[in-house]
Amino acid sequence: MTVSPCLADFSVYNRELYQFLLEQERHCLKSKCGQIISIALEIDLVDPLVVLAKLAQPNQLNFYWENKSKKEAIAALGSVEKLEINGKDRFVESQTFIQNCLHRITSFSQTNQPFSRPLFFCGFSFFHENNGSPQPFPAATVFLPQWQVAVKNDLCVLVANITIDSTINIQEILQTLWKKVDIINSLEKNSLRFDYTPSKFSKKSLANPEKFKLSVLSAVETIRSSHLSKMVLADVLDIKSNGRFNLFQSLNNLRQLHPNCYIFSLNNGKGQNFIGASPERLINIQNQQLIADALAGSAPRGKNATEDTAEANRLINSHKERHEHLLVIDFITQSLSQLGLLPQVLAPRLRQLSNIQHLWTPISAIVPTNVHPLKIVAQLHPTPAVAGVARDVACHEIRRYESFERGLYAAPLGWVDSNNNCEFIVGIRSALIDGDRARLYAGAGIVAGSDPDKELAEIQLKLQALLRALV
Repeated sequence: MTVSPCLADFSVYNRELYQFLLEQERHCLKSKCGQIISIALEIDLVDPLVVLAKLAQPNQLNFYWENKSKKEAIAALGSVEKLEINGKDRFVESQTFIQNCLHRITSFSQTNQPFSRPLFFCGFSFFHENNGSPQPFPAATVFLPQWQVAVKNDLCVLVANITIDSTINIQEILQTLWKKVDIINSLEKNSLRFDYTPSKFSKKSLANPEKFKLSVLSAVETIRSSHLSKMVLADVLDIKSNGRFNLFQSLNNLRQLHPNCYIFSLNNGKGQNFIGASPERLINIQNQQLIADALAGSAPRGKNATEDTAEANRLINSHKERHEHLLVIDFITQSLSQLGLLPQVLAPRLRQLSNIQHLWTPISAIVPTNVHPLKIVAQLHPTPAVAGVARDVACHEIRRYESFERGLYAAPLGWVDSNNNCEFIVGIRSALIDGDRARLYAGAGIVAGSDPDKELAEIQLKLQALLRALV
């Protein structure tokens, strides 16, 4: 049943909700301790990006997530509970934080639609500590939002998470809910008009392409003379706009330009946003069924069908690209096996995006109930697709070669629900937006035989895709 508020009292409309709140009031008065109530209601269809654009507060954490091909999008606004930490135990501490919160949550839902449970939104940095100056995001950010609007297959669900104690005021809660539904329903009729108006940038090429090519040559030498078989080198493009970047238009452009990617945005509550369009899913778990993506090895798209097929065939038959891809498959299967899972490697295929194509092999497994999703994320991050092989050696070399902090670039972002369902992507094809400045990130996998000119061209191809979207 979809909520469409009218002048009638909200409590009269929804007696079950009123009874639920009465029970929680009695519980709080009896136990004299606080708890969190999570209320899920089906509402009229609305675009979650419009909700984010209209209702997000600059001084609050927020998260946006969309996958057009799966017909799903989520906007999460504000935080009821949050964890922001640094240090090597960040995944364990994040898991503990989520489990502690869940012990305090009581849910009310009249719908079985996807995303009707409380979701915890997570952003992790590539390294658990940074070498230089303070970064916009800590090593781990995990939060339970105040408001969550999610669409799946044209059905829309609002989830409100509210902290209550013995001073609970039921009428106030109902009125707040009623008002929020009313505001969101009014947005449907006043959808934002996103106009594609590119800004003028002061810089449009890598700061030092020659330096990057020298790094590739040096990395190839290191690979030849050590136990390293692959290293991922990234570079950044810093740009300044003639005005503040319009985050919501940029996200809208990303979803139009990259319908097969995961569109994401994490705001740190201080005005900085990490956004992108990632083709790479780290893991998806639904009802204990896990899917992970091995995505490595790439080639450009052709200008026409003949050229495109030729590029695809070159990619499929390239010894260098196939080798790079197999390293990722081996790593994921071994990592899952170490956790007691039994990974199954599915048939390899091509992942074709608007301007680039990748070798792609999905890997599946059943997840035992005692293995938390964040334990798997911790085991898999970083994969050889974004770090290298051997992982620890590659990460050490990355620190040596890259003169910037990766921050959230190439690191896990996603959500976990109260039933251990989750989805995490790898934050590649991404940018840090800060007012009128943006830092764009892109990387390339270096193996024996890598050509510096080709690796530079790959990075510039990836950066151009992002640059087109920023407004």
